Amino acid sequence: MTTTTYSVSGMTCAHCTSAVTDELSKLAGVQEVKIDLVAGGTSAVHVTSEAGLDEAAVREAVDEAGYELAAS
Repeated sequence: MTTTTYSVSGMTCAHCTSAVTDELSKLAGVQEVKIDLVAGGTSAVHVTSEAGLDEAAVREAVDEAGYELAAS
């Protein structure tokens, strides 16, 4: 197992975190998603998966939820 933290901008509420969690959970190998919400700022999204995830896939999932993966 590996946990990677991503920075996501644009989330403001519990609905936002739910949307991002739902999309990231669809990625193969993802076991858990935890979000430290910073309303209106850059939130930390901790993704635990069986192996490292492709950043492009993570970016696409976050985009699908309506938010933006901040530059790492």
